Amino acid sequence: MAEIRLEQVRKAYGGVVAVHGVDLTIRDGEFVVFLGPSGCGKSTTLRMIAGLEEVTSGTIRIGARDVTELEPKDRNIAMVFQNYALYPHKTIYDNLAFGLRMRKMDPAEIDVRVQKAARMLGLEDYLARKPKQLSGGQMQRVALGRALVREPDVFLLDEPLSNLDAKLRVRMREEIARLHQDVGTSMVYVTHDQVEAMTLANRIVIMRDGHVQQIGAPLEVYDRPANLFVAGFIGSPEMNLIEGRIENGYFVAGGLRVALSAGTQASGEVVLGIRPEHLALTSDAEGVAFTVRVIEQLGAQTLCVGEAGGERLRILVDRVDSWSPGQSIGVRFPTAKLHLFAKSSGQRVETAKP
Repeated sequence: MAEIRLEQVRKAYGGVVAVHGVDLTIRDGEFVVFLGPSGCGKSTTLRMIAGLEEVTSGTIRIGARDVTELEPKDRNIAMVFQNYALYPHKTIYDNLAFGLRMRKMDPAEIDVRVQKAARMLGLEDYLARKPKQLSGGQMQRVALGRALVREPDVFLLDEPLSNLDAKLRVRMREEIARLHQDVGTSMVYVTHDQVEAMTLANRIVIMRDGHVQQIGAPLEVYDRPANLFVAGFIGSPEMNLIEGRIENGYFVAGGLRVALSAGTQASGEVVLGIRPEHLALTSDAEGVAFTVRVIEQLGAQTLCVGEAGGERLRILVDRVDSWSPGQSIGVRFPTAKLHLFAKSSGQRVETAKP
């Protein structure tokens, strides 16, 4: 196990900069997720840690070693890929053992490691099979097992669940989380799926266009997004974002008027954010009139899309069966749940507590 440090790590392809000077320390045993849309630089950063991409500038350290110029085989890392990358002609046992045999490890030690990994991942009954005889979830477990038998300093996982169906993704998330708890080794995981990031990570590194937007614990980035991009990217359904201005302690946009916390240090044009689950139902007389347009029944919850003061809003509440399109209901904007962002820069504006 080892700490990973990225010091001003930059990657450029000619005149195109894919990763702009990442500074990050991943603590020993930590589970860190790189999250962002396609093309944001998250996989490139992971591949630089692995040694599969050359670093244009900056330094990568694993433990006490500077590994910036080392070959992947010399970094003591194990990588799990999106496409499993199993040998179709080899048995599951041989797939798990292959890397260890290439390192000329003692056969008895190889068997101990393979059997241990198979027990941890529930693969004992499949060791004699070929990959084509397994399901997608089982093949992904084999890919994890092949990394596990290496007993590396660092596990690197590049969108390992993206080829699985929704139900299997949930099960494999649980297995990866359990595996991390059992082995305690540092894991760096790349995904574009915010649910995977929120449920697996100790910390999330959110990226956009090669720049790190925010680093924090899952609930930290959910509760205090650093900018408009993070606010819109984290959360499902996504945060309501409304452009307007501040006038005499109120946020005003069209016919919408929302009281802000006393002492809010914002002024001028801003973007107000509030999550759909934080809007509260109230009587028409006490709240803002909201007109229902679209209703989505999610089972335990109801998602409603509509308008308030001419502004489009989404509301997520515990199940309601009585709403219908065109109906008017009252909603309230709790001041403690409001987020303000400067319209010009997109950066978070701190609000005073109510």
